Amino acid sequence: MSRLPHVADGPYAPPVPAHELTVTSADGARLHVEVHGPENAPAVVLSHGWCCSTAFWAAQVRELAADHRVVAYDQRGHGRSPANPAYGTEPLADDLEAVLKATLAPGEQAVLAGHSMGGMTMMAAATRPAVREHAAAVLLCSTGSARLVPSATVLPLGEGRVRTWLTRRVLGSRAPLGPVTPLARRILKYATMGPGSAPDMVEACARIVHACPRRVRHGWSHVLDLLDLDHGVRELRMPVEVVVGTADRLTPPVHARALATALPDCVGLTELPGLGHMTPVEAPELVTGKIRTLAADHIPGARRKRAVPADGHAAVPADGRAAEHADGHTAGRADGRAAGHTAVQTAVQTEESA
Repeated sequence: MSRLPHVADGPYAPPVPAHELTVTSADGARLHVEVHGPENAPAVVLSHGWCCSTAFWAAQVRELAADHRVVAYDQRGHGRSPANPAYGTEPLADDLEAVLKATLAPGEQAVLAGHSMGGMTMMAAATRPAVREHAAAVLLCSTGSARLVPSATVLPLGEGRVRTWLTRRVLGSRAPLGPVTPLARRILKYATMGPGSAPDMVEACARIVHACPRRVRHGWSHVLDLLDLDHGVRELRMPVEVVVGTADRLTPPVHARALATALPDCVGLTELPGLGHMTPVEAPELVTGKIRTLAADHIPGARRKRAVPADGHAAVPADGRAAEHADGHTAGRADGRAAGHTAVQTAVQTEESA
């Protein structure tokens, strides 16, 4: 069976970047970085999750690059970034800071979007000068700040020591994932995606995840097991929006709700019924739309900037305020404070996902 690192065609095939570069982190780790879209457009920086790569953001990159400058990078050891023996939240923060410094002009504002470990990267880097300088707003997709293993529901057991012990061994396994077979697709879909996920979504995710070297997968599993970034959540002082699927077995909605409560400026919490952990792939239009709206609302001048293609037709406005998504998903707004916490109204779609 083929083990291509990503699908070669369709909506989840990675677009060709405008240019690529290698960024060196504080400890010498080399990071593969891709830049898409017009040079003078509002900036977006994408940070992927555990066992993924820049290919994970293919749908967002394809749509946003029409009128945004999109920066996507491979976390150390993932994708085209070479493996590095340093695992931990500080290296993740170092890497994000290095990417921001290398790709954004001094004082330039951007929307930072992180999925899973990519969102944890932003929590880890919350106090870093480059994040404080460049982050106009943040989107956190399917992520959490602590107690990931005890809360995971990958194994159909009641919460407790036995489930935690077994989950730790499953997620931290050194076993090779092997080729992308029909059985491998079913396992990955069950563990990471909603039951209604389309075959092309499952195929795209399976190829990306199976391409991650097992030593890298194992090394980062220990970091996630011991994760404690609650302090970083409280330091994300820019506007932050949170998205989660209600069928997420790796970072269940309890994490998103905790983030929304702890964030100093949570501007929305969206729970997507029936969707799993891979929200940027499972709900590409919604995630892309939220990035657009954050850019329009929080990057100075973003509403006025839009790329004009060679055919003379204007691209989608940079404010991203199209009609509400056909699937009916809406976001709650953080509209008050109570006892030092953000009071978040969570709008949850009541119908089943298609």
